[in-house]
Amino acid sequence: MSRPGRAAPASVPDLLAAARGGSVRSAGRLLSLVEGDRRQEVLDALGPVAPVRVAGVTGPPGAGKSTTIAALVGAYRERDLRVAVLAVDPSSPYSGGALLGDRIRMAAHTTDPGVLIRSLAARGHLGGLAAAVPAAVRVLAALSYDLVLLETVGVGQSEIEIAAVADPAIVVLAPGAGDAVQAAKAGLLEVADLLVVNKADRDGASQTVRDLRNETGAAVLTLVASKGEGIPELVEAIDAHHRADTRERRTARARAQILSLAQTRLRAHPALADLAGAVADGDCDPYAAVDRLFGGPPGASG
Repeated sequence: MSRPGRAAPASVPDLLAAARGGSVRSAGRLLSLVEGDRRQEVLDALGPVAPVRVAGVTGPPGAGKSTTIAALVGAYRERDLRVAVLAVDPSSPYSGGALLGDRIRMAAHTTDPGVLIRSLAARGHLGGLAAAVPAAVRVLAALSYDLVLLETVGVGQSEIEIAAVADPAIVVLAPGAGDAVQAAKAGLLEVADLLVVNKADRDGASQTVRDLRNETGAAVLTLVASKGEGIPELVEAIDAHHRADTRERRTARARAQILSLAQTRLRAHPALADLAGAVADGDCDPYAAVDRLFGGPPGASG
């Protein structure tokens, strides 16, 4: 029973109707629900959903991912397209919420009703994306957004999972000694559909472009996102890109996504702490602990 003077929480159907009517606040409420334990309730209420274009942006810290995304939002809004930005942040160690909040560089778009900017907390998820991202993308598709721009954490987690969600996957790098090599070591070049050298007016940009072209067959573009230089060419490349896929590659990406989500769930398993303690104390071996975690024979040891 709700307290006197306080409105009862809106139901999922009511929120969905309001969001479809243009309420950005209701859309935000739905995205909050899919981050929590009401995720399936929201997904069940959506019904059939046409897919939405998702462009993923990843890369190392300081490369200019947020500035690039802000410029892309402006370019697509000039076409009168509705754009949503999902920015995945490292989780706050205190609240579990998104630590960085809505990106300051995107502030120019926060009053635009045709733009939704949302930070999602990674919450310990290991793939560089929040576990709620696939559900959030489906919500945005149901709300008739034309494009979702997805920014990953970029603080050291594996970013490979982005390729399972986004097409194209855009890797943003800045000029610098060895940046292309470091990106290759991090696995970023393996998932890149488009490579962007941002801050291309700096020394070393031409060398970084050459290094990248030697390392990968992906398209390499240059950009000065803070000035809008190269944005039309990047938009054209995004619009023109359609991943040449086989069922095997789609299956491999889906498998990676499922494994990543499963690993996140296992990290939160209520028995994990006790089992880790038992292994540490020598009361159980790791093989038996894994069997117990998966509900196998408690005495099995390999």
